[in-house]
Amino acid sequence: MPLDTGRFLADLDTARRIGTYRTGVHRPTFSAEDMESRRWLAGRMAEAGLEATIDGIGNVFGRHPGPGPHLLAGSHIETQNHAGWLDGVLGVIGALELARAGLPVDVCAYADEEAHWGDFIGSRSLIGAFSDADIDAARNRHTGEPLRPKLEEVGLAGRPRITIDPTRYKGALEMHIEQGTQLENAGLRIGVVTGIVGIRQFRIIVTGQQDHTGGTTMRERKDAGLTAVRLLGMIDQEFPRVCAERSVWTTGRVALEPNAPMIIPGRAELVFSFRDLSSEVMDRMEDCLRRVVQESNRRERCPAVIEEIGRSEAALSDPAILAAFEGAAEALCPGAWQAMPSGAIHDSQILARVLPVGMLFVPSIGGISHHWAEDTKREDLVLGMAVLAEAARRLLA
Repeated sequence: MPLDTGRFLADLDTARRIGTYRTGVHRPTFSAEDMESRRWLAGRMAEAGLEATIDGIGNVFGRHPGPGPHLLAGSHIETQNHAGWLDGVLGVIGALELARAGLPVDVCAYADEEAHWGDFIGSRSLIGAFSDADIDAARNRHTGEPLRPKLEEVGLAGRPRITIDPTRYKGALEMHIEQGTQLENAGLRIGVVTGIVGIRQFRIIVTGQQDHTGGTTMRERKDAGLTAVRLLGMIDQEFPRVCAERSVWTTGRVALEPNAPMIIPGRAELVFSFRDLSSEVMDRMEDCLRRVVQESNRRERCPAVIEEIGRSEAALSDPAILAAFEGAAEALCPGAWQAMPSGAIHDSQILARVLPVGMLFVPSIGGISHHWAEDTKREDLVLGMAVLAEAARRLLA
């Protein structure tokens, strides 16, 4: 059956109205608005002839009842706080439209990709990598509320959790907004994702001496905040010598104690991360980071210690899926697409542990995402849908 792009856009608009915030959406995981959107989606899946289930961790899964071979397609439906209307849900409604067009596709909205309650709890659960002990340990990152009572509150406690059988699928597809400016700046309309970057995250603790800002001379001071600032300056100076063209790094947290205007900071905590598609490049960056901390300790009065607190490996796109996306893009928008890595992380990175995966990007206006002003031209949404469907047909042929 042909695609119905009007229906595809109408469903995106309907989802946008569940939790509307300005021109975006506020639909954090397991909020009332999020649960409403999951029930709405399950209804749309059932109308499409899929066997629809909301499982015990919140995944909304629509199983195609017909013969294979099958594809798995989807993304997430919850949002960051006060954020955009397309991040995640585009891939879910795109996957649903594949099924409505008659393709043998299982559709899934993977729960909590936005990490309100943990790291990829939905997709990890689907591949059997999120245990009951993980549920007990999970907390809301904003409030500290435990996950298990929340599941009971929203009516998910006691429901079985779905685990996928990898032998059912030829691969997993995910359409997403770019969340960057590469496509727009190049005047292109489609990005074929070559892989999803890995991330390494570290906590750096600088210890000084808390003291009075007036009575302590500059010669005597052990200012942890000042040492932390200089250390970050050294990182920013040294990383360009070892990074690759698309490497990025971020200090996402700087916390001073006691963080008072009349007290010299006695402690500084930094949370620092970097991303790249190449493990070799990230090894160089990690070695550089550790050498910078070592050099800081040689120079400074306040010692610093470094601890790794998170690591995810890069996931390369499957060659057959990559070829299908490239062929579809060239057929439908010749010369208006490019191959590119994903600098953001996605559920496909988790699914890649057990399935071949591939992703497709459409442009983000101004590169804006995780903000209510996030948007994409409607003609680019329609083109992305068409490329996704053509690639799926090629893979299933």
